[in-house]
Parts: sequence; C-alpha cells; structure tokens
Amino acid sequence: MNHRNKNNHLGRKRGHRKSLLSNMASSLIKKKRIFTTLAKAKALRKYIEPIITKSKIHTTHSKRNIFSYLKDKTAVSELFKDIFQKVRERPGGYTRIIKTGFRFGDQASFSLIELVDFNEIYTSKKIKKSIRRSRKKIKKVNNE
Repeated sequence: MNHRNKNNHLGRKRGHRKSLLSNMASSLIKKKRIFTTLAKAKALRKYIEPIITKSKIHTTHSKRNIFSYLKDKTAVSELFKDIFQKVRERPGGYTRIIKTGFRFGDQASFSLIELVDFNEIYTSKKIKKSIRRSRKKIKKVNNE
C-alpha cells in the first residue's frame, strides 16, 4: 500500500534527492525548459511551484529563503528580474509537463517541463482560420 507516502523518493537518499531537485530547478529557471524523465518532472513541479510563489514577495528575506532552496545566485537573480513579471501575475500553475516519448537506453518515459509563460507557441494569439463554406449552387433553368 502507498498510504501517506506523498513524495516520490526517485530511488535516492535525501541529500542526493535534494541536490538533484535544486539543480533541476535552477536549470529550469535559467533555460525556461528542460528534458527529463516523467517522474523527475512531476517531483520538480512540486518543488518549484512554491519557490515561484515565494518570489512574488520582493524582499531580502524571500530572496534568502529561495537561495536556501536553489543554491544558485544567478538563478535567484534571474527569478527576481523583470522577465518573470508575467509569471508572478499568474495565480498558480507556473509549469507545464509535456510527454515526449521514451528514452532509448532504458525506455523510461521522457518529458519536457517548461515554464508556461515563456512558450511562444502557446502564449501567442492564435490565428483565426476562415471558415470554408460551400458556394451557393445556381440552378440552371432550361427554357425549351
């Protein structure tokens, strides 16, 4: 049974898992999208969403708290820059996981995790397609 086991341990001990998630979170903040396995992406989502929520409060205390999670000065400064303003206005759901297939080596399910507001395909206004309608049929009247 899997009762009361909320976290996926990813087959690692606590210190290794903590550093893995910290490195993946800082890479996601810097690059805006990363490829990883589906289990790691789901664990990363639970790890990074509260961090982005804490970045909405622009104080020294929140910067230090976030630095204790990420351990990367450039990622923390990137998180508090103006380019993350769109992300901060969002009420939640900052990441998107897209399944991309399977890894060649061990057939592990592979996925793409990205920050929602930095994908130009989904955020740009969709082009409205014109509706194709049939032409009116003209009846030919034969006068005989």
